[in-house]
Amino acid sequence: MPFKSFLEYLQLEKNYAETTIRAYKADLTQFQQFINQEFSEEKIEKVSYNQIRNWIVELSDSGIANQSINRKMSSLKAYYKFLLKTSAIESSPLAKHRSLKAAKKIQVPFSEKEVVAVLEDFSDDTFEGLRDKLMIELFYSTGIRRAELINIKEQDLDLGSNMLKVLGKRNKERYIPLLKQVVSTAERYVSLKRSNPLQRDCPYLFVTAKGHKSYESLVYRIINNYFSKVSGKVKKSPHILRHTFATHLLNQGANMNAVKELLGHSSLASTQVYTHNSIAELSKIHKSAHPRNNNK
Repeated sequence: MPFKSFLEYLQLEKNYAETTIRAYKADLTQFQQFINQEFSEEKIEKVSYNQIRNWIVELSDSGIANQSINRKMSSLKAYYKFLLKTSAIESSPLAKHRSLKAAKKIQVPFSEKEVVAVLEDFSDDTFEGLRDKLMIELFYSTGIRRAELINIKEQDLDLGSNMLKVLGKRNKERYIPLLKQVVSTAERYVSLKRSNPLQRDCPYLFVTAKGHKSYESLVYRIINNYFSKVSGKVKKSPHILRHTFATHLLNQGANMNAVKELLGHSSLASTQVYTHNSIAELSKIHKSAHPRNNNK
């Protein structure tokens, strides 16, 4: 298999997620196909920066966004860095490459009103209804990632102590407190799951009606379907719920370091992307409350 050693390195030494490894493999395979067709070159280890630049131009001309092109270049950079580390090459053709300027995407969180509207409009007397409710409550009250939610096992829930163990990026564990209402929903859901012969043998918390582990597109579809009923925002996804969790906490005055730990970020820089919404809210409060504001 092409790039086998590199992909094994990502898995075994870097502890990258399967989805990330698949993305690296897809980018490298796409570039391999490009140089085979355009330059009749069989090995991407031997290409020049000019050849890579031709690929960048082709990607851009085909309508690929700069942000996506940068991600593909990151895959190539990582591969060449691995080749340098293993002495397979003497220099990287991307050594002096600069990332393309990418427009920052504005992630618009759900409002508190929208979240409440979804959570109050549940038919949770069925397995799937109760599962979906718990899924949304966990996203909104803990800020976990979609992959983290999918991989929660029943044993990770400590309902007696109101705690959830989450396995984050690079197999880093963290513990997140659970709200009482979430614990209540979880208790009902787990009880219903264990009473069904099809579902009780699956160790994962979130399963399909047939007892199979939940998967990414299912989770996305659930979030998108429920929030489409109450929100006109363009993007309605698990990540927006994570974004909403962080924004609402910061709006209520939560300490950024605490939010960072809850989100499982390795640095504050990752958490600070949520502050623009918090600042907007503070500005609104300031304008409405300050005695010198003549527009009240």
